[in-house]
Amino acid sequence: MDSNRITLSVDGMTCNNCAMGVQKFLEKQGLEQVDVSFANAEASFRLDDEGRLDDLVGGIEGLGFKVLQDNEPLRNTWFGFEEIVWKLGICVLFTLPLLLSMFLPFPILRNPLVQLLLSLPVMAIGIWHFGISAFNSLRSGIPNMDVLIIIGSVAAFAYSFVGFVLQLGERFLFFETAATIITFVLIGNYLEYRSVKKTTVALSDLAKLRPEKAHLVMHKDGVEHVLEIAQEEIQIGDLLQVHTGDKIPTDGRIVWGEGSLDESMMTGESALIAKVKGDDVIGSTLLSEGTLRIKASNVGDDTVLSQIIRLVKDAQANKPSIQRIGDTVASIFVPIVLLISLGTFLLEYLVLGWSLQASLLNAVAVLVVSCPCAMGLATPTALMVGIGKAAKEGILIKGGDTLETLAKVRHMVFDKTGTLTTGNFRIKKLHSGIDQEVFKGILYSLEMYSSHPLATSIVKELKGTIPYEMSEIKEIKGLGIMGKDLEGNTFMLGSYEAAKSLTDDDSHNIYVMYNHRLIGWVDMEDEIREAAAESVAALEADGVQTLLISGDKKDSTTEIAKKVGIEEYYFGKLPNEKLELIDEKLSEGVTVMVGDGINDAPALSKASVGISLRRANQIAIHSADVVLMSERMDSLNRAVKISKMTLKTIKQNLFWAFFYNVLAIPIAAAGFLNPMIAALAMAFSDVIVIGNSLRLRNKEV
Repeated sequence: MDSNRITLSVDGMTCNNCAMGVQKFLEKQGLEQVDVSFANAEASFRLDDEGRLDDLVGGIEGLGFKVLQDNEPLRNTWFGFEEIVWKLGICVLFTLPLLLSMFLPFPILRNPLVQLLLSLPVMAIGIWHFGISAFNSLRSGIPNMDVLIIIGSVAAFAYSFVGFVLQLGERFLFFETAATIITFVLIGNYLEYRSVKKTTVALSDLAKLRPEKAHLVMHKDGVEHVLEIAQEEIQIGDLLQVHTGDKIPTDGRIVWGEGSLDESMMTGESALIAKVKGDDVIGSTLLSEGTLRIKASNVGDDTVLSQIIRLVKDAQANKPSIQRIGDTVASIFVPIVLLISLGTFLLEYLVLGWSLQASLLNAVAVLVVSCPCAMGLATPTALMVGIGKAAKEGILIKGGDTLETLAKVRHMVFDKTGTLTTGNFRIKKLHSGIDQEVFKGILYSLEMYSSHPLATSIVKELKGTIPYEMSEIKEIKGLGIMGKDLEGNTFMLGSYEAAKSLTDDDSHNIYVMYNHRLIGWVDMEDEIREAAAESVAALEADGVQTLLISGDKKDSTTEIAKKVGIEEYYFGKLPNEKLELIDEKLSEGVTVMVGDGINDAPALSKASVGISLRRANQIAIHSADVVLMSERMDSLNRAVKISKMTLKTIKQNLFWAFFYNVLAIPIAAAGFLNPMIAALAMAFSDVIVIGNSLRLRNKEV
C-alpha cells in the first residue's frame, strides 16, 4: 500500500455533489489521486508533505463538513435516530396540514397566518439542510442541486410572504408549495441515503466476518492454559486453538490437528477444504470439522480479510472513465439550469405576457425538477454494487476503471503452469530397466529431499513406497539431486541437462541414472485446473479470442492447449516475448493477461487488465488488476460477466439521468408541472437510479 496515501473520514456529506465539492477543493490544492466517496464517507489522496494535512482538514471543515478522528463515531444521530430522520419527521409534521388545506374544508388551515406559521419550521430546516450545503458548494466552485432547491423554495416562500404582508389574497399565497418542495426533496435525500448505504452492504458483510474472540494457548509453570482473548489482542506467533464451528481467528499455519474448512467467504465455493499440519489457513474462514492449533502469521490490518476490505473500498472509490462524463455534466448542469429558469421567467412574464404568478411557478418548477444528482450517482452506485458482488463471488477487482475495461475484453491470454493448470503434477508414465518397486523406492528416497514442484508431487504419489536406503544426498543446482546407497553406488535424478550425454531423447521430465548410466525416466503431467475447458469455451462463445503462451516445452504446451480447447498457442517463450505478444494484441483491442508467476508480472502490468490467482506469486498478485480467490477457472467468466452487467447498468443509469432532465425541464418550463410534483419527481429520479443499481445484487452470474 502507498505509504503517502491519506484517508480521512468525512462526516456531513449528504449527497454525491457534496463529495464532488470536497474533491474539487482537494484537487485545487494540487493533490493527486484524489478519491472522495459519499457512500463510504471518506476522502483519500496522495500527500507527500504531511505538514499540509492540518490545513487540508481545516479547508474541508471550512466547507461545512467534519473530519473525524480515528474511531470517532458519525455525528448525524440524535437520541439513536439519524439526523435526517428528525429533520424529515418535523417537515412532514408541519407540511401535512398545508397539503390537507388544499383538499379538506377546514377554514383555519387556509388562514394566511396559520399557513405562514406552519411553513416557518419547514423553511428553517430547509435553509439549515439545503442552504448551508448550497452556500458551501458555491464556495467550492461546484454548485450542487441544493442551490436549485434553496432558490426554488425560497422564491416561492418570499413571493408568498410578500403576498401575506401586503394582503394580496390567496392567489399570492404558496406557502404549501415552498414547504412541500423542502419536504419532498428531503424524502428523496433520505431514500437516497438509505439506498446508497445498501450499495456498500458487501463491505459491512465482510467486516462482520471477523470473529470477536480467540482461544490463546499458553504454558505457565509447565502447565498448559487456554485463555479467551479479544481478536484485537492476537499477536504474531501466538498459538491459537480452534474447535469445530469456530471461525479461524487470524491468518496462520496449522501446527497440530486436521480439519475441513469452509472458505466460501473467500472463494465463493461451498465445498469444504481439507487442511492438515503445515497448511496455511485464512482468518475468518469457518472450521466445519476437526480441531486445530495454529500459529498466527498475520494480524490486524495485515490479514487477508483486512486487505480485501481495503481493496474493495479503494476499488469502489476508483472512478472509471465513463463516470467522468457524468461528473463533468453534473458540475456544469446547475449554472445551465439557473439560466434556463431565469430565461423561462423572463420569456413568459415579459415577452409572452403571462402572469407574474404563473411565470414564477414555472421558473421554480424548472429549478426543482432538475436533478444533476442522478447523474453523479449513476456510476458510483452501480460500481459499489458490482465490485461488492464480485467480492462475494471471490473476485477482487482493484478499481472501477478495471471493471469497465474488463467488460470490453477482446483477447484473453493465458499462462499455462499454475494458471490453466494447478501446478500439481502427477506421474503419467514410469519406465525403467530395473525392478519397478526398486525404481519407485529410488525416486521416493531422493525426491523427498527436494522442494521442486515435480519432486513434491512424486513424493505425494509414491507415499507408502518402501524407501531405497541412501546417504550423502545433495541437490545440484540446475541439474537435479544425487545420492549414494550403502555400497557406494551413485544415483542421480535430473533434467535432460543432466542426461544429455547419455541420450538424445529430450522429451521426458526426469531422467534416472545409476553410476552414470541411464536406467529409466519419468513422464509427468500437470493437473488441469477445474472448469478450465468450460471457461475457455464460454469465452470463445462470447466472442473473446483465447490464447496460450508458455515458457514450457512444445509437447506439454500443445497437450494442455488441446485439452482446454485453445487453438492459438505459443511455447518456449521468455518474459520479453510474452510482452511482445501482449503488445501485438493490444493494437487489436482490449487484451487481458491471466498469469501466476514472477515471469508473468511484466505481461500482467502491460495488458489492459492483468488477472492473477490467490495462490500465485506475490509479485504477480501485486502486478494484477484482478485477483481470483477461487481455484476454479470459471470464476474468470463470472468476473467478465459481472463487469459487463455493471457497465450496462451504468449506461442505463446515465441514460435515465439525461433522458429525465431533457424531458422534464421543457415540461416544467411550459407550465405543465406543478412545483410540488416537480419536487416529488426530482426526489424519486435519484431513487430510480439507485434502485436500478441495486438490481445487480440479485442477478445471476
